[in-house]
Amino acid sequence: MLIHELSERDCFEVLGRGTLGRLGCARHDQPYVVPIHFSFDPDRRCLYAFSAIGQKIEWMRDNPQVCLEVEEIADSHQWTTVVVMGRYLEIQRTPEDAEARRRAELLFRQRGEWWLPASGRTKAGEHGEVVVYSVVIDRVTGRRTVRSHP
Repeated sequence: MLIHELSERDCFEVLGRGTLGRLGCARHDQPYVVPIHFSFDPDRRCLYAFSAIGQKIEWMRDNPQVCLEVEEIADSHQWTTVVVMGRYLEIQRTPEDAEARRRAELLFRQRGEWWLPASGRTKAGEHGEVVVYSVVIDRVTGRRTVRSHP
């Protein structure tokens, strides 16, 4: 098996196919990793996501430096991973953020059941406040395996 570095273009292709990734954030020297659904916007070099307010939103508000890992795995010898390093940016319901919010919602609708799980109900049967946000891409890296032939 040989491991190859991906170009930025290759990384963006993987992000374009992906909808599920692992978001990493940190607060008070404690890392936290959680799966999220996302939509990739290559024109704006960002990922869009949304979530009910909870630990990850509170932590990202406190420290906006985040990363996201996306993978495509066929088997232990054929896989691709992409890691995005970026900044959390909350998209408000303001006139200044209207275009970003419209763009995010347009991309969300391209996924089946795009509203889950963030809009799900709590045990008490209520919907929590939902935050729409982006991860502005500062840097992206990736690797892909290729089977080697003897």
